[in-house]
Amino acid sequence: MDARQRVSLNLRRLRVAKGISQDDLALAAEIERSYAGHLERGGKNPTVLTLQKISAALSCDISELFAPIPDDTEPVEPLRSGRRPPLRR
Repeated sequence: MDARQRVSLNLRRLRVAKGISQDDLALAAEIERSYAGHLERGGKNPTVLTLQKISAALSCDISELFAPIPDDTEPVEPLRSGRRPPLRR
């Protein structure tokens, strides 16, 4: 697994675990929502600054985005569809 795949899986895992939609993550991290989707699918290479913004929006350390993924990890179930209330700051 390359670094981009690791970041994409951890990004999705952390976002879903916190119950944050891609829209809300993008807004909090000041990135485009479509870009957040590309990052979660491993389709784009984020800059360190972008990773810093995302980790701040997820209230986690940037190193969590690079954490090893165990081989037996189950796929992350998506959040239910539809609009969610905005993040509280």
